[in-house]
Amino acid sequence: MHIGILETGEVTQDLQDLGHGAYPPLFEALIGQSAEGFTFETISVVGGAFPTSPTQCEGWIVTGSRHGVYDGLPWIEPLMQFLRDCMAARAPLAGICFGHQIIAEAMGGKVVKSDRGWGVGVHAYEVKAQPSWMTGLGQMFAGRAVHQDQVIERPENATVLASSAFCEYAALVYGDVEAPAAITVQPHPEFSAEFVADIVRTRMPDVIPEDRGQAALATLSQPVHNAEWGTWLARFFLDAKDRV
Repeated sequence: MHIGILETGEVTQDLQDLGHGAYPPLFEALIGQSAEGFTFETISVVGGAFPTSPTQCEGWIVTGSRHGVYDGLPWIEPLMQFLRDCMAARAPLAGICFGHQIIAEAMGGKVVKSDRGWGVGVHAYEVKAQPSWMTGLGQMFAGRAVHQDQVIERPENATVLASSAFCEYAALVYGDVEAPAAITVQPHPEFSAEFVADIVRTRMPDVIPEDRGQAALATLSQPVHNAEWGTWLARFFLDAKDRV
C-alpha cells in the first residue's frame, strides 16, 4: 500500500546536529515495522509542494510541525482544502500532533495555543471508544507529547477516541468509528524518548519553562504505546484499502 507523507514541518538545525533526521522516516519505521507491503512517498508541503489529487496515494499521513494552524502561512489553507478533498474522496487520512490539529480545523473544529501551556513528556490518555481495528486496546494508552496547541472544539463528524484532563480531544476518529475516514492523535507515536528529551533540553528555558521541562524529562523512562499505534495505523490503512 502506497502512503503519502505530507511533511508540514522540518527538524530544526540544532536537533539535526544532535543526530535527529527528518520526520517522514520516523513514520516509515513506525508503520513499516508493524506490517509488510507499505511503500511511502514524502511531499514537502512546508516546502511548497502539493499532491496532484487525493488518489495520488492510497492513504495519507500529516506530520507534526512547529507551526500553528492559525499562522497564516501560504500552504495552510491549500492543505486544509486538500484534506477536505481527501475526506470527500474517502482517501484515508492519519494526522499526528499538527496533523491532528489541522484536520480538525479543516473539518470545522477549532485549534488554539492553549492557556494550559506546554504538554510535554509521557502523558496518559483515557480511551473513550474502542473500535475493533485498534486490537488490544485497553482503558488507556500512553504517548510522548510535545505541544502547546490543542483542539478545543471537536468537528461535528468526529468522535472522541481518547482524552485526558490536560487535552480533552487527544485522539479523534472521523465518520464511522469501525470504518473511519480519518484517525488523528495529539501525542507522537513516532517519537523516541531520546528525541523528546533533546527537544525539551534544547527548548528550556526560553520556550519550554524549566519546571515543566524537568518534569517532562522525568517521565521519559515510562513505557508508551508507540508500537501499538504503528499496528493500529497500519490496520486502519489496510482496512480502508480493502473497502475500496
